[in-house]
Amino acid sequence: MKKLIQQDGQIAFGVYESAPEHINYLDFDLRNNMDRPFAMWRKKMRFNQFQFMSLTGHDFVLGVAIVNLKWVSNCFVYLYQPSTKTFKEFSWLQPFAHNTLTSTQPNHGTWSFKKGKNIIEMVADKHERHLSIHIANELNVNVTMDNQQKGLNVCCRAGYNGWVFTHKNTALTCQGYLKWQGHDIDVSQLKASVDWSCGHMRRETFWNWASMSHETQNGDIIGFNLAAGVNETSYTENMLWVNQQPIKLERAEFVFQRRDRMKPWLIKSSDGLIDLTFTPEGERKEKINVGFIASNFTQVFGCFNGTIKTPKGEVHKIEQALGFCEDHFAKW
Repeated sequence: MKKLIQQDGQIAFGVYESAPEHINYLDFDLRNNMDRPFAMWRKKMRFNQFQFMSLTGHDFVLGVAIVNLKWVSNCFVYLYQPSTKTFKEFSWLQPFAHNTLTSTQPNHGTWSFKKGKNIIEMVADKHERHLSIHIANELNVNVTMDNQQKGLNVCCRAGYNGWVFTHKNTALTCQGYLKWQGHDIDVSQLKASVDWSCGHMRRETFWNWASMSHETQNGDIIGFNLAAGVNETSYTENMLWVNQQPIKLERAEFVFQRRDRMKPWLIKSSDGLIDLTFTPEGERKEKINVGFIASNFTQVFGCFNGTIKTPKGEVHKIEQALGFCEDHFAKW
């Protein structure tokens, strides 16, 4: 698929074999609730993008995101080492997305964010993805991820007027280097995940989300992406990968306590393939409320335990697998 938006300004919603080469969002026939077309500048300003990458291993977690909301951009990086309970977080805002670059090509192009001497860059091509982070005296990352595993590509309606496209992939192999506070992390023992999303999203939305990239004691490489509350209009963004083979999942269910998100979460899929308990070990949270833009964001990192099945009846025992869950309300 060359472009997401067709010549008539519409989208063929669904799950795609591969990602569109270009998200030509300005060609979409965006209208208000009374069928009046939006001006070009409003279509541009209402288009939101974010990309999240993670690296996880037996004793290491890294999460990094670049978010472009046009009026403001945001970047965060955090790291966690379970054995020492060491946690470090960095977060920056840029008004009007100053020094922020994002691409409309899911599998090509460059994303970057600069704040002072801090530089974060995400680059994709047909075969690889690259993550580069430089935070003075704190963190140096230059990691290459394999981009040849078949990912999940789905586009759904969002509210009455809009849409969301997302590309997801998990359990990707890595190479390169990562130096944190003077210590080298063995990148070859880490697995990566990618969440590339964009669209004319609902004015107010929320989602729960979970992601894991893990090598079991038996040597199986297993990853998944699960979400509820977003991208559920006829299609879902729920996918399981077992030894690089993608398996589409049905509806996801998240059971947790908003008053204390650090208590265990129950994560299941309606087809019975996912049955996990997630025990948080830490969280990265942020609340922003500036009137027309607001965000109540909590991403918890910790361990999954339980079972994952395949449609063929194979059962994989998941023990202390590091990953992420998220609870997020946004007004944008």
